[in-house]
Formats: sequence, structure tokens, C-alpha cells
Amino acid sequence: MRAGQARLAIDCGSATTTAVLAWPDGSWSPLLFDGDPALPCAVLVAADGSVVTGQRAWQAATADPQRFIPRPRRPADEQMSVADVQVAPADLVAATLRRVIDEAHRMAGGPVEDVRLVVPAGWGPRRRTWLRQAAHRAGLAQPRLVEAPMAVASDALASGVQLPVGSVVVVCDLGAGVEVSVLRRGPTGFEVLSTLADPDAGGDAIDAALTATLLPDGVPVGDGWALTASLRTAKHALAGHAAVAVPVPSGPAVVLNHTAVEQAARPALVRAAGLVRDAVDAAEVDPTTIAALWCVGGTAQMPLVADVMTAETGLQPLLVPDPLVAAARGAADAGGLDTGQAASVGEPMPTVWRAVAIGVPGFASLALVSHALFTPTWHSGLMREWAFMNWGEVAMASVFAVIACLAAGTVLGSTLAARTDSGVSLSAGAQVATGILTSAWLGVAVVGMYAVVGSQYIGTELGAFVRWTLVPVVPMLVVAMVLALIAFRHWRTPRGGWSDFLAFPVTSVVTAAVGMMLVQWSLPATYAPGMEVWLGVGQRVGGLLIGVGVITALVSGWWLRLVMGVPFAILTATLVGRYNTGTVAGLYIVAATVWWLGRLWTRILYTAPATAQPRRSLPLPGPPHP
Repeated sequence: MRAGQARLAIDCGSATTTAVLAWPDGSWSPLLFDGDPALPCAVLVAADGSVVTGQRAWQAATADPQRFIPRPRRPADEQMSVADVQVAPADLVAATLRRVIDEAHRMAGGPVEDVRLVVPAGWGPRRRTWLRQAAHRAGLAQPRLVEAPMAVASDALASGVQLPVGSVVVVCDLGAGVEVSVLRRGPTGFEVLSTLADPDAGGDAIDAALTATLLPDGVPVGDGWALTASLRTAKHALAGHAAVAVPVPSGPAVVLNHTAVEQAARPALVRAAGLVRDAVDAAEVDPTTIAALWCVGGTAQMPLVADVMTAETGLQPLLVPDPLVAAARGAADAGGLDTGQAASVGEPMPTVWRAVAIGVPGFASLALVSHALFTPTWHSGLMREWAFMNWGEVAMASVFAVIACLAAGTVLGSTLAARTDSGVSLSAGAQVATGILTSAWLGVAVVGMYAVVGSQYIGTELGAFVRWTLVPVVPMLVVAMVLALIAFRHWRTPRGGWSDFLAFPVTSVVTAAVGMMLVQWSLPATYAPGMEVWLGVGQRVGGLLIGVGVITALVSGWWLRLVMGVPFAILTATLVGRYNTGTVAGLYIVAATVWWLGRLWTRILYTAPATAQPRRSLPLPGPPHP
């Protein structure tokens, strides 16, 4: 990052938007809108098609309620109609983002190139793409997406919080709704263990309860918006006053005090505390080992939050400094010197073991293809000799070559993404995507070389080698293209980073490679008198090891591998023979492809719904605080 270059981080919530500007020296400033760091996301679509944003939209809602939209951030496929005219929700969100960008340019004295958008951890690819489209319409080229709990955790560490590696924390984002995430700190950053959300457990539910209590039945819709706006102002005023008078449309003013707000807020906060318990259950961690419960968001500033969370969960919540802008501040890496690396944004640096493990499938590939080319069974023909090839060994060599290339490419891309002095102008996600694509094509080049060299050395047609080198790796190449797109668009970063995501099980590679080489060694059994028994044993042991490699790739956990691996290994040991090595190798190739698809689904595409875990009481580590 160049000296003096500002970073802009925007937390575009469902009710309010906050943003901060940060500089390399660690200083930061919140952006103010009408003197307030929270810009309401509400918009009003005027008759001429222009969009009124923020507090001005709330003020205009009374006169034109049918054109007022308090929550324009919608699901990616939801349509919206204003005064019988279809409007795109992304355009409405873009209007709010444009106002943020204009204020940032004014404060920074010019355009800000490094822009980061905070997104909920539970958002999938479609909603992240939708937000990127809104940002593009607002004039942002390539903003980096940062998951909200990661940003909060990064902000806590920057503020001086001591959190050892291996610690588990809970981040409760209390905004218009609630999102609860359980994180574990690793040696290279944080990983999300579980994320649950509930739109009916935050500030919107509290406002609705207060409005229902104060608003008479049968009043116009515009009066309802006017009362909601007054309640929002009154809740802020209660921070410095014991009671505040709230004007009620079509009726006398009412007095709002802390007791009334707490009575309306308690049911929603109890529901939020229940979501904390559910998230801890879903993460499958011991509640007594949780190091902290961090509460952020506008609703988190209510004094009642600490009492309810302590009583309902047994965890003592910690209100982070400036909870309203904590996520944006963490996404901007504010509060410390610019190290170019943050748990919330950067790609974790690959471990030494991860880099060393790349060589295992690479050496296995070279060993298999060399063994297959140097040990064919030659037969005499009418015109010339011809070779009986172990095509299964050639196919497995090609698969291992692609696995090794992808692992090397991702480690390289992740290493560049974790540095700021690499001289590469691409974003971290683009660097990882470039590494995946480059390594995928390198894998294609390697297996293509296997086909050409093999056909020339053996003296047979190229088509046979192409069928057993290129065709088996096509499914993995398709998955690699999808992963590169995900990395480039910043839809989601897998737990532990991309280098860990593509770490194929080394045990599976070793057992399968050794097994196939034993099978190839045993194939000339009928032509080696006196060795029939030993070569037969080698053939069965080789088939058994291939079966172990298949199960090791498909199943995690040693007990489950043992239960499933024994019968399957016996099956492959029975199947393997002189004329069906391709079938046995095909089983392993299918297992490798399923492994890739499983990682894609479980670590990127699938998000557990909020109702997936049954609610049960969280064991208390000690007596609840009064």
C-alpha cells in the first residue's frame, strides 16, 4: 500500500450503513452523514425516478408513504414494486452506497482505490454477487468482501485484546436483525465454525413492539412511519435523559422511558440469546471453553443486552469499543500499523507442511507414469511387437499430476495474496484465482506431455494415451474453474484459506500409488515361473491398498475409515486383475472427484439454516450474574 493511501470499509446493513476511512499509520475516522455515523438504509423513490436516501427519506415518508422503502436490502431474486413500477433493489442499495462514496471522496480529498464491503457470514454466492452488482452500479470497481464476524475479530485484536491460538469466541451482531457466529482462532487467522441468523431478534423487532404499543389502531401508514422515525430519535435521546416525549400522530404525545424500552426489547433479546446457544451447539464446542462473547451493532449499546445474555447463556458479553462501526473498522484494518495482512481480509499464509506435501502427489505421478512406461508386457505381432499397457496406472498418474499442480498453484497464489510487497496489482482473490487457473492448465500440459511421450516411446497411437490421460482429469478441471471464479469474485473464502482447501489427503495418494505399482509389478505373473504365488499376493495387496486409498479420500475419521475401508478394500483386492486395472483406477478417480465436490459443497456453497439445530439449554460455567 502506498504511503497516505486511504482504505474505505463499508458495512451495508439492512437498517443502517456505516463506513470508516483508515490510513497506513493506523489512524481512522468514521464517515458522518447529517452528523451521525449511522446512515439509514431507507430510501424513497420520487415520482421523477430519483432516489432520496438516509434521514431525508424518513422525513419524506410521512407525505408519500407508498414510495418509501425502509429496508431495500433484499434476497437476490426478490422483485420490488414502487407505485406500480418495478424497481431493482440493487439500484436502491447503490444509491446509499453512492452517498457513502461521495462522503469518502470528500474526506479523503480524492478517489479511494482500496474499498472493502462487509457481508454477513451466512450469505452465499448469489447474495454476495448481488451486493457486488449494487456496488458496481454505485461506481465501485472491485471491492473486497469481508465477512462481518472476521472483521469484528480483526478489530478486537487490533484494539489489544489478547486471544491465544485455539481460542473460541462468539460474535453476536445485534443490528436490525441478529447474526451469531462462532469463531476459532488459528495460527493464520480465524475460521467460522457456525453461523446462524434471525431477522426477528434485533432492532426491528424492538421498534415493532414499541410502535404496536404506542400507535393507535386504524391510523394511516404514513403516520406509522412518522412514529417509527420519532421512536428511533427518542431511543437515541434516552442515552442522556431519563425520559423523552414522543409525538404520536392523531393523538397526544407519550412519554418514553427506559422501562418501556426494556419491556419491548426483552423478548427480542431473549430470542437473540437463544440464537447464541444454538450457534454454540451447531459449532460443537464445549461452552465452558468459550473465551469471549463479543456484541456489536447498534442494538448492542442497550444496557439490557449484557443482563439478558448473561442470564440466558451464562457467558459474560463484552461490548467492543464503538460497536456501531466495529465491523467496518475491522474490515479496514484500522487501529494498528498497516502490515498488509489481516485475519478478516488476507489469505492465510500456507504452512511449511502444506508446501512440502505438494511434492507427494507430484512424485507419485512421476513414479506411476515411469513405472507404466518401463514395465509393459510386450507381445510379438505379425509386423512388429506391441505393448500391453496398464492404463489404470497411466490414468492415476495423470490425476496425481493435476492434484499436485493445483496444490502448488494455490499455495503460490495464497502466498502472494498474503504479501503486500509482491509487486502484483491484483486483489488477493484475483491472485488466488490466477494461481488456480494457471495450475489447472499446467496440469493439462503435464498430462498432455505424458500422452505424447508415452505414445512415442511405446510406439502406439496417441488416441489411446489421450483417453487415459486427459479424459480422467476433466471433472477435476471443471471444479477448478468453478473454484477460480469463486475466488475471483470473493464469494467466500474457505476455512483455513484456499491452500488448505485444496490439500488432498496425502495418505490416500501414497496408499493408492503404492497399490497400483504393486498391481503392475504382479501383472507378468504368468510369465515368471516360480513367482506365481508371490506375484499373486502382490496383486491382491495392491488392490487392497487402492481400496484403502479410495476410502481415505471419501471418509474422514479413523474409525469410520476402518469400518468402511475393510470391506471395500477386500472388494478391490478381489476385482483387480490383468484386464481390469482401468476399472479399479476408475474407482479411485471417481473418489478423487467426489472429494473435490464435497469440499466445494461443505466449505463454500452450503450454509446451515438457522433452524437446523434444535434448541437446548446452554450449560452454565458458573452461577449467573445478577
